[in-house]
Amino acid sequence: MGAHSQAVSAADTDQFYLTKEHHPENGTLLGFWIYLMSDCLIFAVLFACYAVLGQSYAAGPSGADLFDLKLVAINTGLLLLSSITYGFAMIAAQAREVRPVLIWLGVTGLLGVGFLSLEIYEFAHLIHEGATPQRSAFLSAFFLLVGTHGLHVTFGVIWLVTLMVQVAQRGLGIEMRRRLMCLSMFWHFLDVIWIGVFSFVYLLGVLK
Repeated sequence: MGAHSQAVSAADTDQFYLTKEHHPENGTLLGFWIYLMSDCLIFAVLFACYAVLGQSYAAGPSGADLFDLKLVAINTGLLLLSSITYGFAMIAAQAREVRPVLIWLGVTGLLGVGFLSLEIYEFAHLIHEGATPQRSAFLSAFFLLVGTHGLHVTFGVIWLVTLMVQVAQRGLGIEMRRRLMCLSMFWHFLDVIWIGVFSFVYLLGVLK
């Protein structure tokens, strides 16, 4: 009777343990793609607002009066270059090389900080010139669109630094490579959005 009870107890206990990881294959990446699509909708709304309000200057300055294309071109180059350096980090991650991953992530983070620094400088200069968000509908839409992108880059830099610490502590296991892939998708997404901002806001603004 005692042996039978022990067998039943062992059977009852065994059924609560999983022999394999309970994580759907590619489930994280699919979920992150869904998140990026929702972010696309946010930026689509912001682009639509700018398209409607982008010429409502309220007798104030226009994009041609305010935008410094040389500065914006440098900023664009920094962000696009950071996408390349992140690609190098992903190549090193696939090879399980921790030190090169940390180096390339560090370079990517510095380029991201450079991008944010120039954007903050641009905003401060515009505000100093009196081109504040409340000056006109055009400036409200401009600050909202460009500022939202800047907030995303800020979040991306914080996320990148967090992953650098985790890679240094835990190495490049499958979970860490999955996290790096998610940030890669996010970072490249921000590059694509910025190309739209540069073309639609800055270039067309100066041409008009």
